[in-house]
Amino acid sequence: MNSPGTFPWTEAQVAKRLHAAVVSYWAGRLGQSDSQRKRRSVDKGTRGEVTGGKHLDGVLALIVEVAQAAGYSEDEIRTRAGIDLPGFFRSQKRWDLVVIRNGRLCAAVELKSQVGSFGNNFNNRSEEAIGNSTDFWVAFREGRLGKATPWLGYFFFLEQTERSTRPVALKKSVFPPFPVFEGTSYAQRYAILCERLVLEQKYTRTALVMSPRGAGPVDPGADHDLGFYGFLRSFHGHLIGCR
Repeated sequence: MNSPGTFPWTEAQVAKRLHAAVVSYWAGRLGQSDSQRKRRSVDKGTRGEVTGGKHLDGVLALIVEVAQAAGYSEDEIRTRAGIDLPGFFRSQKRWDLVVIRNGRLCAAVELKSQVGSFGNNFNNRSEEAIGNSTDFWVAFREGRLGKATPWLGYFFFLEQTERSTRPVALKKSVFPPFPVFEGTSYAQRYAILCERLVLEQKYTRTALVMSPRGAGPVDPGADHDLGFYGFLRSFHGHLIGCR
């Protein structure tokens, strides 16, 4: 048994737990879609798989367990109520998880996913991630989120399929894109996004997880820096220091 305050799992144990969370994710999405078909109310595209609730709750539960292992109580780890934080460009933003101790914001986490419609939604997801973090850090600079620097995390789940992993042509423009985007798939572009969000200090840590529809092996991303294990270790370490 781990002593209080130590990280609760090995890397292999994290992989096993994450795999179970991914199985739960697909069961929720595909089950919701099947339920709507039976009711003859099928939404367009993949929307029928996302209108039935928070399917990343299995991943969220793992993050909560890590916060508990760091010594935080249920009242300090918020996932339902008390997760609206002030913004600068808007009044508030609802995060998926917020950790607060003695009036101090210790951490906030955003969980997002993308299944199908890769071309239509990649820019939307990118703009959302950049905008949310920018709003957060300007609000922090202006004193709305306390004085101690919080940990800000971004977790992204991507369907691993031929459409998300094949190279996508860049549109012609007057000013060409950065060369790093040449010959890349949407999966690679999400990896670039996650890496640069950390490089530009938009998020403390990011994680990119991929899986084929219906479960299958979990791919923690092209770069180990985007793996879920490192994401959790970084989160845990900051919470220990925040106590």
